[in-house]
Amino acid sequence: MPRVKGGTVTRRRHKKILKLARGFRGSKHRLFKTANAQVMKSLMYAYRDRRQKKRDFRKLWIARINAAARINGLSYSKLVHGLKVAGVEVNRKMLADLAVTDAAAFAELANLAKSKVNA
Repeated sequence: MPRVKGGTVTRRRHKKILKLARGFRGSKHRLFKTANAQVMKSLMYAYRDRRQKKRDFRKLWIARINAAARINGLSYSKLVHGLKVAGVEVNRKMLADLAVTDAAAFAELANLAKSKVNA
């Protein structure tokens, strides 16, 4: 039985990795061994950060809501508690958007929350 070297299979595998490594700096986009290591690491970062992104956006929304709430004389926790007691179901993404784009509407919600917290 003749020996098979498998050159085409290896070349195809190498080309697949090097295509994923386009845009990397230095030898990380030229040499298979370093490119392979970097592609594997990059895929790990991508997997991790798809989950991290959700946490980061929630942190950003909370920071924006807190800043706007303090302008209206409330803390973030009192605002969220007051809205819950008032039965207002607005998620943090929408609250943050209101805080940035429509300060008057946010002020109305803050006043509603303030009245429910003090009552």
